[in-house]
Amino acid sequence: MLRLPSSVRVIAGMAKSVAEEPKSTLIPRIVSALVLAPPVLWAVFNGGIPFLILITLATLIAIFEWVRITKRASLWRNAGAVYIALAIYSLFWLRVDPEWGQLTLIWLMVVVWATDIGGYVFGRALGGPKLAPSISPNKTWSGFFGGVALAIGGSFGVLSAFGLEGGFGVSVLAAVLAAISQGGDLLESAMKRRFGVKDSGNIIPGHGGLLDRVDGLMAAAMALALINLSSGGNVIP
Repeated sequence: MLRLPSSVRVIAGMAKSVAEEPKSTLIPRIVSALVLAPPVLWAVFNGGIPFLILITLATLIAIFEWVRITKRASLWRNAGAVYIALAIYSLFWLRVDPEWGQLTLIWLMVVVWATDIGGYVFGRALGGPKLAPSISPNKTWSGFFGGVALAIGGSFGVLSAFGLEGGFGVSVLAAVLAAISQGGDLLESAMKRRFGVKDSGNIIPGHGGLLDRVDGLMAAAMALALINLSSGGNVIP
């Protein structure tokens, strides 16, 4: 009897676990990603007015959703608005660098997206101990490390597409930002749990609100902006 290598069996099991996701959830997720990713990447790639429009819309929607989450809690509402403003400005500041802005922001977005995908796929396929059960019961340590691993792979992919080589330092940076991204995700989950809200909104079918999609990106953007600022220049590549 033909016996597949263990690595192939693991990958096949992961694919089966993801395929078993209810279609009512999986199909909207796929469609939303296919519809939203191209215009977002186009705006980031081109910069200028398209990116300014994108960042302005994102700011308005994110603040609206945060006000909806916090309801009448003015302290949390104001603190969240400042957090969102700093995160959005970090994204803007990273992109406007005339030499490295395009690469930096595309690299960051791919790292965060890869983290989300890796966390979702590895977490569903491997399961295991929970990462933060009191905050987000579905997140696991296997998903955490799977997200970090895929983020490193995504980092290499972007740098290769730009004709650059990613060294050990960039891999470490990708891993750190992947961890921070997942921390940002947990932070938003904690806030939603505190105020008894399941999703920040329903603007993205299958995903919820905008904050549900960019919570990790916002945290990672602020971290990368601080790293670049403290080092006196771009740290990628």
